[in-house]
Amino acid sequence: MSDNRNTILAVILSGLVLIAWQYFYNVPQMEKQREAQRQAELQKPAPQATPGATPGATPGAAPGTSATPSPAPGAPAADAPVASRETVLASGPRIKIETPRVTGSIALKGARIDDLSLVQFRETVDPKSPAVVLLSPSGTAEPYYAEFLWLTANGSSVKTPNAETVWQQEGSNSLSPSTPVILKYENGQGLTFRRTISIDDRYLFSIKDEVINQGSAPVTLYPFGLISRGGKPPVSGYAILHEGPIGYLGEHGLQEFSYKNIDEAKTSTGGNSRGIVFTKVTDGWLGITDKYWATALLPETTATLESARFTTGDKRYQTDYMLGAQTIPIGGTGVANGRLFAGAKEAATVGLNFPLVGFGGYNKQLGLNHFDLLIDWGHFYFITKPMFLALDWFYRLVGNFGIAILLVTVIVKLLFFPLANKSYASMAKMKSVQPQLQALKERYPDDRVKQQQEMMEIYKKEKINPIAGCLPVALQIPVFFSLYKVLFITIEMRHAPFFGWIKDLSAPDPTNLFTLFGLIPFDPIALLGPHFGSYLVMGIWPIIMGITMWVQMKLNPAPPDPTQKMIFDWMPLIFTFMLAGFPAGLVIYWAWNNLLSVLQQSYIMRRNGVKVELFDNLKSTFQKKSVTTETKKAT
Repeated sequence: MSDNRNTILAVILSGLVLIAWQYFYNVPQMEKQREAQRQAELQKPAPQATPGATPGATPGAAPGTSATPSPAPGAPAADAPVASRETVLASGPRIKIETPRVTGSIALKGARIDDLSLVQFRETVDPKSPAVVLLSPSGTAEPYYAEFLWLTANGSSVKTPNAETVWQQEGSNSLSPSTPVILKYENGQGLTFRRTISIDDRYLFSIKDEVINQGSAPVTLYPFGLISRGGKPPVSGYAILHEGPIGYLGEHGLQEFSYKNIDEAKTSTGGNSRGIVFTKVTDGWLGITDKYWATALLPETTATLESARFTTGDKRYQTDYMLGAQTIPIGGTGVANGRLFAGAKEAATVGLNFPLVGFGGYNKQLGLNHFDLLIDWGHFYFITKPMFLALDWFYRLVGNFGIAILLVTVIVKLLFFPLANKSYASMAKMKSVQPQLQALKERYPDDRVKQQQEMMEIYKKEKINPIAGCLPVALQIPVFFSLYKVLFITIEMRHAPFFGWIKDLSAPDPTNLFTLFGLIPFDPIALLGPHFGSYLVMGIWPIIMGITMWVQMKLNPAPPDPTQKMIFDWMPLIFTFMLAGFPAGLVIYWAWNNLLSVLQQSYIMRRNGVKVELFDNLKSTFQKKSVTTETKKAT
């Protein structure tokens, strides 16, 4: 049965290797590939389309087909060469955006929110590197913007603002949390369109649209909001993270679509666009999410959306919604309210729902429908959310996420202390009966059935659980996964430093044994590519982790089976190479957890009267190597 216990433990460890290899290996290298692809796309000119309603017509609807608009992503503009972001921003009048967290501008042409940088986040760990750019105007290499429109019924001759309309600003102030901006447009047919744009001190834009009818007849208009993104953004491609169109649409629940899902959609949404359409949605929101950033349209929670769509066409992706018709009488005023989230997916800002604890954020402040799901906590949210909350609490206490990881590891150890104690105590008792088990093998050398029966009697008499050694490993797997998920998806971990050379806990250890830690000017990733070069990346913390894992395994006697012994001997080295490309925070956790396990197991073994053979095993390992070396020399 002891052999079975070792076999089960080896299978669990091997399974962990396979799972980690399939789902987690080479994530940082994939991020590098993603960034390289992004930079390549920036250098590749591509014609862009400008969405927006055509004056006096409904996008995507043929004249005479219906009295109700069938909104489409908009008519494509004529192909134009791609210009630099600075050139496009300087090409027309703009209103400056100034807040503690974002800067940018709003184009008076089209009244689009299309220039936004997140000043508290930098492209790299260097605080002097450029701020992260979230939104960019049409005509650049990566257009990404939000727009709010009024659509007309099919066949109507009413002129409404579109992408080419130049609005006039009332006053000359910039947009800030204390100073909203007011835009106005008169269509020459008796309609005055007035737009008030406000922003809070985080990432929320509020848009109040008014239409004043001083014409000669009532008009019917449909409020419409959209987020448009040109090109196909590169994504990491891992199942543990959603990137792309997203929304929570009332009774339809959470909707997550990859860009591939939208590309493969068959439903026509007007013109040459196609996508996925939901109708009659109440209490919904929708947008586009990246790993750390997102944009989302947040209609009023009581509003019924005539349509909510995720579409593609003309080399761009779009999410949009259309509200019900408003008939504005002569002398009357129509009003539509819209909101836009554009910023970082901070848990305290977006919201985090969890029993008894959590953050309210916009989710609670605005009464939104599961807006906290904008952050991909995954199906195992009941593990990942408390893991993040614990890390965040300790971070606020000590001011360092690395120290927070060490403290959370101690807390996890304490929580599982009773179970781990039983496991280690059982393992200690098993070591104490090893002479009896060896005697059984000598007494019944050819009768394995009898051996098993006698072993079971000994285990029963001594109250030993033969698979107890698997429990610590089994308990570590969900903790490992939840910490990895938190490190991978949460922006709070991005560029979070530890001490010394670790400047970003969410990135791999930047040192490398194979370059003598920087003394040799050699980049294996650049020379051999990410798949082969990654085998020649080995930082200091992965080495420390491998040593602690090796020491932990030496705490127990070697398995009697040669195959099992070989697996256990190679396991620390395999894990060292495998985890070398993982986030440094995860490697630090694993090393610290190994050290705590060694101390805990040693204490329990002493308490149960079992000799701690760690130093004897380590000594015998080196002695065997020494003897082997001397034998080779003599030969």
